[in-house]
Amino acid sequence: MEFDLIWIALGIAAAGYFIGNGLKNFKNPDATDSLSEILNDDDEHELIKENNVHYFMGISKEDAKSLVQEYPDIPHVLINNKIYYPKAKLRKWLSNLGE
Repeated sequence: MEFDLIWIALGIAAAGYFIGNGLKNFKNPDATDSLSEILNDDDEHELIKENNVHYFMGISKEDAKSLVQEYPDIPHVLINNKIYYPKAKLRKWLSNLGE
């Protein structure tokens, strides 16, 4: 019983922290917190395998292959005869593609 109360207290404390942290930037929706900055930093060096790039783009494998063939300037890296896509650069390239 005492152990369960500790978990409940920790849950309430965590909820209070996250709610309070969210209210700090309530009127500023473009604000970033340190957690999102940490998660975005991981994208800088993360590579996506060629056979998984369609998941990242949210399209079918066939559409991803067509896109790669149509746009040879898509950011990619060749390592041991395998193609990888840098996640951050690919995200930026896709956002510029629609312009």
